[in-house]
Amino acid sequence: MNALLNWLDDRTGYKEFVHEALYERIPGGARWRYVWGSTLVFAFMTQVITGVFLWMAYSPSSTTAWESVYYITYEMQFGWLLRGLHHFMAQAMVVLLAIHLMQVIIDGAYKAPREINFWLGLILMQIVLGLSLTGYLLPWDQKGYWATQVATKLMTLVPVIGTKLQRLVVGGPTYGHHTLTRFFAMHAGVLPGMLIGFLVLHIAAFRRHGITVPNPLYRRDSMFWPDQVLKDAVACLGVLMVVLLLTIFLGAELGAPADPSQPYSAARPEWYFLFLFQFLKYFPGETEIWGALIIPGLLFGVLALMPFLGKWKLGHRFNVAYMLIMLAGILLLTGQAWLEDNRGPKAADYQRAVADAEMKSHRVRELIEISEGISEKGGRALLRSDPKTAGPELFKTNCSVCHSFDGHDGTGRPLEKVAAADLGKFGSRDWLKGFIVDAGGPKYFGATVNGSFNGQPLGDRFANGAMSQWSKQHAPKMTGEEVAAVVEFLLAQGDRADLGPVDQELAAKGREVFELGSLDANAEGAEDRACLQCHEMVIGGAPLGTQGMAQAPELTAYGSEKWLRDFVLNPGAPHNYGDRNAMPSYKDRMSQEEFDILMKWLRRQWLERKPGSAADH
Repeated sequence: MNALLNWLDDRTGYKEFVHEALYERIPGGARWRYVWGSTLVFAFMTQVITGVFLWMAYSPSSTTAWESVYYITYEMQFGWLLRGLHHFMAQAMVVLLAIHLMQVIIDGAYKAPREINFWLGLILMQIVLGLSLTGYLLPWDQKGYWATQVATKLMTLVPVIGTKLQRLVVGGPTYGHHTLTRFFAMHAGVLPGMLIGFLVLHIAAFRRHGITVPNPLYRRDSMFWPDQVLKDAVACLGVLMVVLLLTIFLGAELGAPADPSQPYSAARPEWYFLFLFQFLKYFPGETEIWGALIIPGLLFGVLALMPFLGKWKLGHRFNVAYMLIMLAGILLLTGQAWLEDNRGPKAADYQRAVADAEMKSHRVRELIEISEGISEKGGRALLRSDPKTAGPELFKTNCSVCHSFDGHDGTGRPLEKVAAADLGKFGSRDWLKGFIVDAGGPKYFGATVNGSFNGQPLGDRFANGAMSQWSKQHAPKMTGEEVAAVVEFLLAQGDRADLGPVDQELAAKGREVFELGSLDANAEGAEDRACLQCHEMVIGGAPLGTQGMAQAPELTAYGSEKWLRDFVLNPGAPHNYGDRNAMPSYKDRMSQEEFDILMKWLRRQWLERKPGSAADH
């Protein structure tokens, strides 16, 4: 072995290189405060190694990026570990960078003759932050997509060239495939190459001037090997353990696929950029350039001038105080951002957006498992065609002007006043019972409507309409069994598998009440309570009541998909509201696909995962 090593040394001279690298004298001895530079190099090398393996499975295009990250996270063996290490080590680098910078400034390691090395360190800091920013977009999920839009739009504030600079970075006028490929090229090629180059210069300058040692006279000198190497190795192991724990217990998040048609109001930068996000709130409108460019530029300029300011003792104290104040400001702004998102006046909206984003993230994974894979259309298409996730947005856009859904607009935003019935549990037993006994209540027809339809004011025409009056006058005279029976009878017409099996015996009694008004043939006023006084129905081809004389919508197959479609598309038809109609038709308001999704959502017809099977309910 010695002969082989001697031969290799004769050809390469590696022993001299190893000796030069390891046997460096450290005045004052090895210290724990010197470990931060080594941990940063370790973190970067971990990023390089994990990044290369992630690259092998990643597909950088707008139609495959999210899908490939999904594969890495959930399908590839140990892919979750690989991605988690890369994700959390990137965040660890920012923390280590801040600690290293503080240590350099406190120890005065920026002073002559180390000015160049300090400036090289500032350049490296900017490259690391650039890596963090460009890597944020690569999963191509909602969070990264919208947060990157916010960041890149700040480029338009640069005087003269701002708009052109943004288009150059984005790859055109809109965010899409070229944006992703450019960010990937920067993240995986340009920026790492720059970092390696500047890191070599940084280490070379460091080795030339050596360690800046506080109080070296009170400690013995030692060599870099083995004393400082041991401390560095322990510190690197500690960093790795923290990152591993975060990976195991938290994991790298993957949101729903990026969708430009679905704005993401919960978009926030990573926590280490959150202070800038909060800082910009203090500079609205035309003053935004101050918060985005001028003030941060001035603050960074002071950092760059520290080697000159630190020539004097007072200047060094100013530099240390400046860093402590800036760190305190960063922590304060980050805390403010967190408090506003969790306890501020708009916290409820933000929390709803976060909950919705989390739901869609879990939902798309569920749909992939049910479908046993992702089609060529990609993960985004799964959510767009899924009634459970697309239905609420369609309801909000098309229906929430008049209707609410469990008191909100379908997406969770509360609605204080609406003109028509709440459709949150439409067709369910509770909804039908409430409609019968309290049709004029606030959940159904009880609202006073400001506005008109076909030139006629609406006012309280629903609250005082025929159904509301019937409910006030006749419902109190019905027994609990009669109400329950009518509910079960109506429920049986809709073929709603999601509402459980129908009690056929009770439904048969309900038909009797529907036709005769009571289960007691001798009950006083029973005929006036009969539903057939106003509504028509056909069961098995046999009509109930006198056809063509109805004053209210026909209830044949009430609550079924067929009935609901006809009612929404043709509310003014004679068998629906007729000339009494005040509901707009939805024939031309949405596409056929959107309409199908909305109908299925209202009737809770969507794919659900069951143990051992996947069925469409």
